Amino acid sequence: MIKFNITINHRILFVFIYLVSLSIIAQPIELMNPDNDFKNTPLVKEIYTADPSAHIFGDRIYIYASHDIETGSVEDDTGNHFNMMDYRVISMNKDGSGLKVHPVGLSVDDVKWAKSRFWAPDASYKNGTYYLYFPAKDKDEIFRIGVATSKNPAGPFKARSKPIKGSYSIDPTTFIDGDGSAYMYFGGIWGGQLQQWESGEFDPQGSLTDLGVASNPAIMPRMAKLKDNMLEFDEEVKHIQILNQSGKPILTKELEIRFFEAPWIHKIGDVYYLSYSTGDTHNLAYATGDNPYGPFTYQGILGEPVQGWTNHHSTIKINDQWYLFYHDTEISGKTHLRNVKFTRFKHNDDGSISPIKTYFGSDLKF
Repeated sequence: MIKFNITINHRILFVFIYLVSLSIIAQPIELMNPDNDFKNTPLVKEIYTADPSAHIFGDRIYIYASHDIETGSVEDDTGNHFNMMDYRVISMNKDGSGLKVHPVGLSVDDVKWAKSRFWAPDASYKNGTYYLYFPAKDKDEIFRIGVATSKNPAGPFKARSKPIKGSYSIDPTTFIDGDGSAYMYFGGIWGGQLQQWESGEFDPQGSLTDLGVASNPAIMPRMAKLKDNMLEFDEEVKHIQILNQSGKPILTKELEIRFFEAPWIHKIGDVYYLSYSTGDTHNLAYATGDNPYGPFTYQGILGEPVQGWTNHHSTIKINDQWYLFYHDTEISGKTHLRNVKFTRFKHNDDGSISPIKTYFGSDLKF
């Protein structure tokens, strides 16, 4: 009888260890596309989604996405053909199962200070609260960055009555360092208006593209440390320096590697990786630094062009595997109606990242 109980207990223990090990190693399987032009299939097809901001909260992966809809506007350099009036949250288990498209997380109609349109969001968690950061245009058609909160990672989120004081431009992303300090990185030129803030104040008559001097340093992204409440900046907004391999600022004319929009931060050991879109050259580039303020030194291409004009991403690590979340236009073939995808990638032994290629066709749509 004693021997029988020991055998049963061993079996129970084995099953328990097996189930725990499965949960530990759970990773989403790449959705491979049967169409040889595309590496991956869209994560969801029932709505158009873009600008994926992926995070792990609890036992699930949450992707905070722009919800693209038709505009009827003519495509131009200011991005008027992009029309995002709400955000949708997609979630799935760490093994990729249980995929769910949640109801509207936040609508522009519920943001008192916003006159029109959202652009790319990000999310964070601290102090028992989930934070959704978003850019929207105010009554003067100037992009500001707002914050909304929820006790549920899928929302719905409630927006604060005013944008973050001192904020401007687009594409906010937040990073919480190992010591608990939180930082926001943001900015985008052309339609993102960053070039109109180079004097320190918004210039309504400023350039609609860049500063127009090819041999001058390129416009750089911005950052600020957040207060512990995650609702306000704790310091003045700072310019981030992105340097070339010679240690000099990247120039406006270096279109293949200069910052355009979509900053994102991840960290390995003591190395901070700043990745970003090069905009009209359609790459995702990355640079590295030894502290969250930079300077960051350009290292190479993270992602090659996708189908569609914009290239916007996020990265997460699930157990020992890194994933890139991105979008393209496979479903619609239109640059303003996009679909979210993901793929695996790795860091080489020297910390470098081999360029990620996800589109192999010739119809790039730009």
